Amino acid sequence: MGRILVGDGHRPTMTAAPEHEAIVDCAVYVDGIRQQLDTLDYREALAAARSKRGAFVWLGLHAPAQEQMKGIAEAFGLHELAVEDVVAAGQRPKLEQFGDVHFLVLRSARFVPHERLTENSEVVETGQIMLLIGDDFVITVRHGEACRLQPVRERLQNKPELLKQGPWAVAYGVMDHVVDLYLVTVDGIAQDVDALEEAVFAREPKSSGRMQRIYQLKRELVEFKRAVLPLQRPMFTLVTDIPEIPKELRKYFRDVQDHLARVVEQVSGFDDLLISIMQARLAQVTVDQNNDMRKIASWAAIAAVWTAIAGVYGMNFKHMPELEWQFGYPLVLGVMVGWSFVVYRLLRRNRWL
Repeated sequence: MGRILVGDGHRPTMTAAPEHEAIVDCAVYVDGIRQQLDTLDYREALAAARSKRGAFVWLGLHAPAQEQMKGIAEAFGLHELAVEDVVAAGQRPKLEQFGDVHFLVLRSARFVPHERLTENSEVVETGQIMLLIGDDFVITVRHGEACRLQPVRERLQNKPELLKQGPWAVAYGVMDHVVDLYLVTVDGIAQDVDALEEAVFAREPKSSGRMQRIYQLKRELVEFKRAVLPLQRPMFTLVTDIPEIPKELRKYFRDVQDHLARVVEQVSGFDDLLISIMQARLAQVTVDQNNDMRKIASWAAIAAVWTAIAGVYGMNFKHMPELEWQFGYPLVLGVMVGWSFVVYRLLRRNRWL
């Protein structure tokens, strides 16, 4: 069996064993304290944890393949359906139980900073976080770069009293970090929504692509909703229906649930507001089109004066008004200009021009 070195929480030194290519960190915690061992692999870590009271293993994986999960699944006794979901990213947030192992799926999301919103801007980047939680182990699996778990490990290791509660303390830490990133993402989206709202109702020349920007933010918000909204049911189950969660941890999970509820409320508000902004922009486009049509009709009315008079004199009858008069031609031109001016003033007064 290949071995890995346990260091400071960064990717360990790996041998040629296939599963080790996916391992980010592997450690044993006893009473909330990380044990510094010279050499350790996940099998030895599990054996060491099971030989001590109040100990558990935290194994961190990054985008493992099916082949890399075989040995891990065998060592930890994981159900084949759970392993299949761990390998295939893109799962809905959910909480399932396979025997004594709880399988928790989260969708991570982070805000992508950008100077200004365009029709091609990436606003939200999503990923996947999965946890397999047993009595004496927790396996965290990360897909994508939207949520790194190293800060979670460092924060929990600085709180040994919390980590002493066991594997479910890791589940709380991961969920708290994921939801905190939701809050950051919500704040970023709020700035984009405010900027769109200001641009739509600003008194300035029409901006090309404004509708495309609204639609782009709407699409990004839909992707964010797919991460946030389905998490409400697993979160409620964790707070109310999982007896394995220590009583001391339940208040921490309730705190995460409160933060998630805040995110859900804001996301729903953004959704409604973007629909209103889009409808307002469509109404503006309709008004602009009506104004353009009125201007076109107004100039057509002015041109009709010239067309009517020129049409009469173009019939080539012998007896025409002022046909033989020396000043007949200038007079007709003057009448055309005069009537055109009168029509222009009338249309201007009625705000058609």
